[in-house]
Amino acid sequence: MTQLLATHGLQAWYGDAQALFGIDFELAKGELVAVIGANGAGKSTFLKCLAGLVRAKREAIEFKGEAIGGLPAGEIVRRGLALVPEGRRLFPSLSVEENLLMGGLTRRAGPWNLERLYALFPILQEKRHVPGTSLSGGQQQMVALGRALMSNPEVLLCDELSLGLAPIVIREIYAAMPAITGEGMTVVIVEQDVTMAQRVSQRIYCLQEGRVSLQGRSDQLTHSQISQAYFGV
Repeated sequence: MTQLLATHGLQAWYGDAQALFGIDFELAKGELVAVIGANGAGKSTFLKCLAGLVRAKREAIEFKGEAIGGLPAGEIVRRGLALVPEGRRLFPSLSVEENLLMGGLTRRAGPWNLERLYALFPILQEKRHVPGTSLSGGQQQMVALGRALMSNPEVLLCDELSLGLAPIVIREIYAAMPAITGEGMTVVIVEQDVTMAQRVSQRIYCLQEGRVSLQGRSDQLTHSQISQAYFGV
């Protein structure tokens, strides 16, 4: 498979505190890769670096053969990476549909538009005129996911899709993934639910204290290997 995205010795800092220590990562076109790890392992920081929200050295992140580390977030979206942020981060003054339309401002060509999103998540069409933040947590997550898809990205970065949601809602959101990846979409998910991460992904990276502690095919990694990498015991 063709390599689409990679990091090379990626480091990240918050002031004087280092959060990532030399992350090497690669993602092939059409893959769904999961990044797992305990709280504070660096998972969200890693996605924020890819999305341009945390500074990185230019050569540390490569997308389609070009160095993109440290580029402004808006430029990275225009190039084809979109983030579904932890906590959803909807615009509180906008309706559901207006939040979705914000994702389409890049004018990137692709299969995703309002009609397609409403077919994927019919409840959003029903509630399209109400404030996005008035929805349930699961419905807000659908809006956040839809907003990212509206930019027609080549790589979708999903940060903690299941965080704080009921199990039935988590299943509903992940049930939409085949329709998303079926278009050839490449996806990175950060997920604390290891069982779900293994189920939906082809490969897994485990982070521990800002370093890669384990990587491999999801169907080949054992519970013992993952536990040791996850907890360091």
